[in-house]
Amino acid sequence: MHAYDAVIVGARAAGAATALLLARQGRRVLLVDRGRYGTDTLSTHALMRGGVLLLSRWGLLDRIVEAGTPPVRRTRFDYGAESVTVDLKPTYGVEALYAPRRTVLDPALVDAAVAAGAEVRFGVTVTGLLRDGSGRVAGVYGRDRSGAPVAVEAALTVGADGIRSTVARAVGAAVLRTGTSAGAVVYGYWSELPVIGYEWFYRRGCSAGLIPTNDGRVCVFAGAPALVKGSTYRGLLDAATGGAGGRLAAARPPGRLRTWVGRPGFIRAPEGPGWALVGDAGSFVDPLSTHGITDALRDAELLAEGRLGDRDRAVAPIFDAVERIAGYAWDIGEIGAHLRDLNAAMNAELKLLQ
Repeated sequence: MHAYDAVIVGARAAGAATALLLARQGRRVLLVDRGRYGTDTLSTHALMRGGVLLLSRWGLLDRIVEAGTPPVRRTRFDYGAESVTVDLKPTYGVEALYAPRRTVLDPALVDAAVAAGAEVRFGVTVTGLLRDGSGRVAGVYGRDRSGAPVAVEAALTVGADGIRSTVARAVGAAVLRTGTSAGAVVYGYWSELPVIGYEWFYRRGCSAGLIPTNDGRVCVFAGAPALVKGSTYRGLLDAATGGAGGRLAAARPPGRLRTWVGRPGFIRAPEGPGWALVGDAGSFVDPLSTHGITDALRDAELLAEGRLGDRDRAVAPIFDAVERIAGYAWDIGEIGAHLRDLNAAMNAELKLLQ
């Protein structure tokens, strides 16, 4: 039994960033994760401006760039008969966007947390929470990879353990909002595919995205309200992109596909006596938003500043806009307005992070 100022469950983007920031404040921090260091995870990688701003502020953006993550300075929106290309204007010191592989981003955050003084233990599965005599959360218990019991006392227990968060379930975190949209996404990594930056495609009932990432690869996703039996990745891509001007036919397709079958979004209460939730443990929006990593980094920043209660000022308008987009009830004449609402919500988030 060891006492810490904070024990953080989950060493992905939200948890590792939280550990980094709390350790830099001089707090004694333990970061635990049931997985292994540096492994991949389901992700379409794209960072929005708020996420890049925070990585730069924390001194980590250079490592992302040095890993060969290509800068994104343009975004293209393709609606079939019409397309719009937007050049990124430097704002709040952000001159480019990035979409690092999780095998680049997550280890960078963990390494920075360790350098700041955090202790990290992989192979630890948390199964429940410790409580003091008043019922306040006072740490975690579980087991390590060998099956040996683990118990950790901490003044603050942070759940950064994803949408099925053990911490959120154990504390009975109230669900403040539940969405109704649950789009499915299939993606893979293409080679020899030229892109101008982030490229988003919208057609009635389907969508797609081209996201340049590390090693010359492009993460290409296809989205739909649900994966109908008989539908295929290439079929969805063709419907959403029309072949992307012949570029897909000339490129090298992925050897493996990853699938997200869809889940409605939610917003949970972010904190309570002795506990807090960050990232997908606290709120989840459909991956069509490509905002999940930025959500995670934002929550870490707000928690470290003692402002996690302000989270919903950023989350609520993003949640509303994404609900409309991921519901696929729009026609081509309407989707542009929904995207502008999402952009306005992300700009408001940036102001919150200033």
